Amino acid sequence: MKLINRIMANEEAFHLVLAASIGVIGGLVNLVFFFLVNLIQWVIFRETDNPAVLAQGLSAFERIIIPTLGGLLAGFVLLLRTHLSGSKKVTNVLEAVAVGDGRLGMRATLIHAWSSLLSIGTGASIGREGAITQLTATFASKWGQFHRWQPYRLRLMVACGAAAGLAAAYNAPIAGALFAALVLVGNFSMNLFAPLVMASVVATMVSRFWFGIEPWYELPESIDYGQAARFSQMGWFLILGIISGVGGAFFLKSIQNAQSATDKCAWPSWAKLGLAGLAVGLIALVFPGVWGNGYEITNQILHAGSSETGFSGLIRGSVLSNLPAWQISLVVLAGLLVAKFVATVCTVGAGTVGGVFTPTLFLGAGLGAAFGQALGLLGFAEGVDIPEVGILEEWLGFRNDTSGEWRTPTAAFALVGMGSVLAATTRSPLLAMILIFEISLKYELMPPLMIGCVVATLVSQKLYKASVYSAPLHRRGLVVDQESRQMGSATDRCIGDVMVGPTSPIKETAALPEISNIFLNSPRNYLPVLSADKRLVGVISLQDVKAHLNAGDELRAVIALDLMRPVGTALTPNLQLMDALPEIMESEMEMIPVVNSNREMHLVGSVSRSKTLGLMSEAIANSSEENLI
Repeated sequence: MKLINRIMANEEAFHLVLAASIGVIGGLVNLVFFFLVNLIQWVIFRETDNPAVLAQGLSAFERIIIPTLGGLLAGFVLLLRTHLSGSKKVTNVLEAVAVGDGRLGMRATLIHAWSSLLSIGTGASIGREGAITQLTATFASKWGQFHRWQPYRLRLMVACGAAAGLAAAYNAPIAGALFAALVLVGNFSMNLFAPLVMASVVATMVSRFWFGIEPWYELPESIDYGQAARFSQMGWFLILGIISGVGGAFFLKSIQNAQSATDKCAWPSWAKLGLAGLAVGLIALVFPGVWGNGYEITNQILHAGSSETGFSGLIRGSVLSNLPAWQISLVVLAGLLVAKFVATVCTVGAGTVGGVFTPTLFLGAGLGAAFGQALGLLGFAEGVDIPEVGILEEWLGFRNDTSGEWRTPTAAFALVGMGSVLAATTRSPLLAMILIFEISLKYELMPPLMIGCVVATLVSQKLYKASVYSAPLHRRGLVVDQESRQMGSATDRCIGDVMVGPTSPIKETAALPEISNIFLNSPRNYLPVLSADKRLVGVISLQDVKAHLNAGDELRAVIALDLMRPVGTALTPNLQLMDALPEIMESEMEMIPVVNSNREMHLVGSVSRSKTLGLMSEAIANSSEENLI
């Protein structure tokens, strides 16, 4: 009992215990979600397998009708959110952490998860990691809400949930922790990063108990990947990084355009998702591999260069499987890449619930492999023959030819392409490097992988401002700038890290007696005033009410709208403490309101002026002492 009390008294230790518990939840959510997807597949197909493999064995009619009906059902489920989830609550994990108070809606999330299950089980071009991450984060958030913990702790718990969900889904604990730290929290201070690591590790261990420790993507062992890291090959990987950056930006822009088009359309969600399923089904007639998240086809791309069948197996089951053009590997890869691109854009753009992590890896593998094949076709790569239809044998990925020169393996280009496109869409090259290493365990490829990821990120951010995760917030004016969220100590923490709940907000229609009673029973000198849609519209000062505290019935008609003054200072959760320091010092309010954005002005919490200034003074003093030492 004494040990428990000590842990509860030490906040950092308590957060580690919470993170470990959230990790267990993440591992179990991954397991349950996996079995539910298999259950849906068994009901429909009477067998369970990767959707792309299932599609190859179906008739043309079944390939079209199953994803179409799945989209219709998933859309009908989404309609339940309007009737069952009550008031519209936040379901976006990044919004809850970066610009919110850490509160996620449980009913809306469960509805989204059920819709995602139906989509994934019927072949939608979407990944399961999105629903797993959101579910785990929501369970963590609800746990904190149940105990009425402050927003700074809720935000940390949501980040731990996201880290646990991703780590469990990909068997990648380092990538899970980095994802939450880089994309969600934007801070590597140990009081935040340590719980993220704990949640990721525990979730991975729980997941490994059922699924084992094997790497997510298996690579042919007969290939010496170290040859891809030769200095003479770095130029090709740099070019691949540039192409990946352009491709990643085009992918993000295409999704945005598709989402904008569907948002303008007044059709119900079931019609939109049904049409998206129909599009996937039609594409699958020629390229069955577009079904599902793309995991199985990505593995086949990685192995195709060293297999006897080459890349022809990628179009197995196609209604055009006898087309002579399929004898050219580049044609197969280019066609599959375009098909998956269109299928994913249609699926995500229509509003299908799920993740784009795995489909992005598919696109990267296809792009990298196609690039490698193009080098061989053009005769640019070292010791590579030029394949021509009907004359030359299938180009193998890597071997020693008669002249003694080395060929760079296609699998190496595919892996670097996976990391580069992922970096281009997430704007987190470090995350992409670590994830590709964890799912492949090929350390030899780190040099070209690092080059490709960094170059792709730089190119992509020049062409498209937002990442795949921040794009929905950018469209609403909730700008999340990952560049401004740095690693560091207390001086680099943001407002959300010290934010607590909002201070006694009152409605703009509140009468003077109600306002007076709140001031008489509260130590606060200012009260935030909210509109009917929960927007911060002003503040009321104690000085403004003092003259009327003992007023009679003649002033009962006076409401908050008559007494309030404009909001002088309103902070946002993602604002750095150092950047907010001038506004905090100038403010007369002890509890300064925090809003989700200066555009929407939804009140999400407050920060104590005195405590924040004390924290900053202590951090600056410690920094000065370290410099003196």
